[in-house]
Amino acid sequence: MKALLIYITASDKEEAVKIAESLVSKKLAACANIIEGVDSVYHWKGKVQRSKESVVIAKTASELLDDLTSEIIKIHSYECPCVAAFEISGGNESFLKWIDESVEKNQV
Repeated sequence: MKALLIYITASDKEEAVKIAESLVSKKLAACANIIEGVDSVYHWKGKVQRSKESVVIAKTASELLDDLTSEIIKIHSYECPCVAAFEISGGNESFLKWIDESVEKNQV
């Protein structure tokens, strides 16, 4: 099993909590952290934009990336939500095993 950290931006804390709870309750992620008050600067529709956002960092198994991404796109308010996956190349083996045991990889 390859463990992943998934970086997701959300419009505010309420949306971040909705995303995190959906992913964890459906066992698409073992857990999710929410960081409030992120200042974002980005190009959108031909302009440089600024906004306050919240960030969700979810931990999951690589096998679930497609299902997890689909779930986020389904419930997210953004037209083009940020969902970026980063492979965990090492760390606490007990923690990585817990991630593997906490998700459900045979989802339909």
